[in-house]
Amino acid sequence: MYRSTRIIYASNFVILTNLILFVAAPVIAQDHFNDKGSGPSRFTTALQQQLRDDLPFEDQRDFEESRRGFIAEPDSRQIIGLNGNVVWDMTRYDFLLNGTDYDSIHPSLQRQALLNMNYGLYEVVPNFIYQVRGFDLSNMTLIKGETGWILFDVLLTSETASAALALANQYLGERPVKAVIYSHSHIDHFGGIRGVVREEQVTSGEVEIIAPVGFMEQAISENVYAGNAMSRRAGFQYGRVIPSSPFGQVDSAIGKGLAVGTTGLIAPTRTITDDFEEHSIDGVNMVFQNTPGTEAPAEMNTWFPDNKVLWVAENITATIHNIYTLRGALVRDALTWSKQINQALYRFGQEAEVLVSSHNWPRWGNQRIQEIMRAQRDAYANLNNQVLNLANQGVTINEIHNKYQVPTSLQQKWSVRQYHGSEFHNSRAVLNRYLGYWDGNPATLAPLSPADSAPLFVEMMGGAPAIISRAEDLHDSGQYRFAMEILNTLIYAEPENGLAKDLLADVFEQLGYQYESASLRNVFLSAAQELRNGAPPIGAPRGTSPSLARAMTTPQWWDAVATRVDSSLADGVQFILNFITPDTGQNFVIEMSGGTLTNIEGYLSDKADASITMNRADLDSVIMGQATLASLLQSGIGSLEGNQRVLFQLASVLIEFSPGFEVIEGTSQD
Repeated sequence: MYRSTRIIYASNFVILTNLILFVAAPVIAQDHFNDKGSGPSRFTTALQQQLRDDLPFEDQRDFEESRRGFIAEPDSRQIIGLNGNVVWDMTRYDFLLNGTDYDSIHPSLQRQALLNMNYGLYEVVPNFIYQVRGFDLSNMTLIKGETGWILFDVLLTSETASAALALANQYLGERPVKAVIYSHSHIDHFGGIRGVVREEQVTSGEVEIIAPVGFMEQAISENVYAGNAMSRRAGFQYGRVIPSSPFGQVDSAIGKGLAVGTTGLIAPTRTITDDFEEHSIDGVNMVFQNTPGTEAPAEMNTWFPDNKVLWVAENITATIHNIYTLRGALVRDALTWSKQINQALYRFGQEAEVLVSSHNWPRWGNQRIQEIMRAQRDAYANLNNQVLNLANQGVTINEIHNKYQVPTSLQQKWSVRQYHGSEFHNSRAVLNRYLGYWDGNPATLAPLSPADSAPLFVEMMGGAPAIISRAEDLHDSGQYRFAMEILNTLIYAEPENGLAKDLLADVFEQLGYQYESASLRNVFLSAAQELRNGAPPIGAPRGTSPSLARAMTTPQWWDAVATRVDSSLADGVQFILNFITPDTGQNFVIEMSGGTLTNIEGYLSDKADASITMNRADLDSVIMGQATLASLLQSGIGSLEGNQRVLFQLASVLIEFSPGFEVIEGTSQD
């Protein structure tokens, strides 16, 4: 018997809710989407029931806050693109609304997934601040200025952003967009810009776009240099390769998931450069707080002094975030993050009556706001400090995730549960930030690749039959992580061993069911799916969107080209290329030497093998993948002087990245 986690929003059901504190064991209401998949084991079921007893499910404040101010939702729970494609679909999560407690979902994660079912328009501050939630991974926040809307963050896609603004105008009255604030440099906060404003409105000064210092550089660079790998891994982190179901993707912690539509970018017209800056935008007084090095390299909070409202971007959400995000990105600084929250707490939080963020839901009342801010501050500081405490006692990066424990007092606070980040990968990230990936043991400094060492281990363990037999025993006794270790080694040695792959998939599945972190759940369940079915076919990567292409600097593009150089092909190839863009007045020297392509701005070489003159605007089609330098020159766009063989030499050493490369051993599409 256990405490039910089902939540009924309507107040007239409170008595009913109190009567169902003790119910029969949950049942799985849907069939598994994979014919090789299975439901939760008895060990997983026992763990979930124990968690229902241990966690503070009696605290219902999040549910009250998440529904506060609801105005309306659209007629349809889907957002459709111009071509009839489904850009966003909330109906795929309807299973969460049927009142069933699923033992295939960590109870705390199911609670978060239900809270993130918000869909529609909400009033945050009467006649001033509104939000559209559930239209994408992030929220659109609308501030009512003197003459129009001030939008804080504009979602991931133009389709979802346009639908969100249309819903607000439908119920609140048509108002023009006067300003857009990009809170930070992640694309789910700026990618929908062209769904709410036109570029000519910005260039004419009709609409102002405001962003933190470093925004343009970070918005482009983070997803370019390792973009192919990052996209593939993001499919695991966000569960793109598995259906939404009790056995699959149920949530993304800070929202349901990522919309699939058109992204873009319009450059800011004003950049916030100081630590704190005061501005009046369309009659609304704001104090911007730059918070670099937190959730994003370029990010800022905003204080509304006349209304006692604190906008905290993505620095404070309803979860502990990622210090290291599993899609791949630079490791973040947990200590700086904590200090920036503390700065906001003491500068603004002492007076704040409303706390609003770009994900999840707002908080009201100063006591509640300070509670949330302190918990988040303490969680990031504890992560940083205790990992270093353990590291200074000799705990290594390969042990830290099994040693670090979130303090019990923080575990009892819903606002700092590990839904997006997890104590496992975040603790490793902190140690990696300070000490790097090496654990100090020479044996791990330059180890064999797993595929090379695995055959020896398999041989020493008595071969595949012995490993599978032992792994079956471990699986059947609920020792899933032990089973994972030996099966993973076997599959590196024998990638085509179907029995081992199916058994490891079973192990991954149970671990996925047990993890509270949506990121970890999605990764393990996605890996199980690929072990059973192989990696999904992924088409050729789409070219860069026109607006993102225009935003990319020329050096950033040449740096991205350099990552495609195969050094084994390029070694021995040498050339110097001058590259001139007359419309921007820029000069570059591009050198191929030592199997490496480099570029530098502000110089021209008198020893160049060739010189290309081409307007930067014409280069956009190359960046978008619609043309090559050679094809543009052949068509008369730009000019080349000198040895044209340089272009053929460059083309001969570049490789195209496959977006569907193998992540889990033995799941190749080939």
